[in-house]
This record gives sequence, C-alpha cells and structure tokens, in this order.
Amino acid sequence: MPAKFNLMTDSCCDFSIQDIERANISYLPFTYAEAGKPDGGLSGTDDLFQSRSAHDFYEQVRGGAVPMTSQPSQLVYEEAFRKAAELDVPTVLITLSSGISGAYNGAVTALGRLREELGRELPIYVVDSLVGSTAQYLLIEEAVRQRDRGVSAEDFVRWAENARYHVRTIFMVDSLDTLHHGGRIPKSVALVSGAIDAKPLLTFKLDGSLTILGVTRGRKKAMRKMVDYYAKNCSELEYPAVAAIGNADCEHDGMRLGTMLCDLNDNIRILPSTIGPTIGSHVGPGMLSCCFWGSDRRDKKNALSGKVRGVRQG
Repeated sequence: MPAKFNLMTDSCCDFSIQDIERANISYLPFTYAEAGKPDGGLSGTDDLFQSRSAHDFYEQVRGGAVPMTSQPSQLVYEEAFRKAAELDVPTVLITLSSGISGAYNGAVTALGRLREELGRELPIYVVDSLVGSTAQYLLIEEAVRQRDRGVSAEDFVRWAENARYHVRTIFMVDSLDTLHHGGRIPKSVALVSGAIDAKPLLTFKLDGSLTILGVTRGRKKAMRKMVDYYAKNCSELEYPAVAAIGNADCEHDGMRLGTMLCDLNDNIRILPSTIGPTIGSHVGPGMLSCCFWGSDRRDKKNALSGKVRGVRQG
C-alpha cells in the first residue's frame, strides 16, 4: 500500500545511510566540534559515519577529544519544511528527545515561522520521540512499518505519540563524566560511577530525560543485568519480539548481548546499530544499549517493574 506521507527524523536515530535509503526516509544532521581547536579538532557533520568511520571517531575520543554537539539550525529546519510544503504531501518529523536536546523545540519554532510566512496551515507534523539513539532507532524502524501500512499522517502521529511510551531502554556507559560535562545529567548522579570499574545503567524517563537505574561492577555483570531487564519488561502483546542493540565501538559486546537475548528468546529479532557521533560525543566509547517493546511506561505498576533487580538504585 502506498505511503500517504513522508517520514523524516534526525541523525540521532543511529540509522546507517543504507538503512535510510532502504526505509526511504530523510534525516536532518546534527553537527559536532571541539571548541578552541585551531585545526578544528574532532569536528564534522553527523552524516551517519559516511565521512568518518565509527572506530576513527571513538579512537579520537579515547585520545582525549571532547566534541560538543549542535542541533540542526533554524535554516536547516526551514529549508526542509519549505521543500515539504512545496511537495504538498503530508510530512512527519520525529525528533530526538526534548529531555536531552532542543531539537524538538527548534523544529516547532521553525515550522511556526514558516506557517506565519506562508499564511496558511501546512500538513507538517513534529513529534517528540522522548527517546534517542538506539531507542529512537527502534521507534523509527517500527514507524517505517506503520507508514507502509498506508495510514494517514494524522493517525500516524497519534500512533507515534503513544508508541514512544512502549519503548523500553537500558544502556551502559563506561563513565558518567561525559554525560555530566555535556549537561545531560547532574553532578550528583555522575558521582555514582566513581567506584572502580563501576558500570552505570541508565534509561529514559517519561519526560525524555535520563535517569540512572543502577550501577554494577564490570561489563559482564552489566550485560547480564541488561538481559534481566529485557526478560522482566518485554511484551509481545502489541509489538513483535525485537531488540535493537547499539554499540559505541564495542561491536563484539553488542554481538554477545544479542546472543544472550537469543538464548533467552529464540523468536527474538536482533537489530544491531552503531551509536552515532552526536550521541557518542556525550556517552563516549563503550556504550552498549538494549531497546525493545514493552508495556506502557505511563502505567505506574509497569514503571515500578522496570527497576533492575539486584542493582543499587540511583
């Protein structure tokens, strides 16, 4: 069935360029740069690792590079929306979570300005994913399937604004320092990872900001906790058994985590992805994430069940 609208997202969805082409969607790129570097340092456009490999990017971060990120400019949003308006085909943009970025507000502002300029309503919709990175990958992957079913843009927006609360996320970082320096979590939360070999486990709150589920020692134990979290919170009532696994230059761990999940559920489909440079600038190398479909997180009972058993709560 032909699609009734065009689908857009941003480069924080962690799709590869092959994924973008296969899904027939467009993306708006973030940028990253190191401040005060005469030669520009580690800088560029988040083009889904077309111009720089993931390993090269993360090796430079390991070497001390500290890039800062920027969302698409108002000009980028306006140009994208203007092209969509000229096509006169409904368009939906799903953005990185407003809880960790100004991308959603930036897109809404640009769309409002264009509507005022043209003096008419436009069939363009902006949806706040309230997630990001691998979780956004999972959401967009299903969004493509929903689009291809032939639903209207309005029905799709209603679906997306509900589906985002069914996305379950758990991810591990080697350290919370980078997230703290980037302003994504407060210092008091970052201090929890001060213990030797402590591996923080985090998730998205309902408002799209980050919170710590707990901390454990060593990557192997952290991966087992991630599998436990999946076992406790996955649901196949509304969506298929799918797990998106993202890695920040730790592909071997991603494959191992996928195997552990397959041992738990032989019907599961694994979607591997690489954490892009925008998110990678804030989490650093070694991030490993597991995202899947579960029950509605707005249900208080379900929210309480999301705690990681045996892990000290943040």
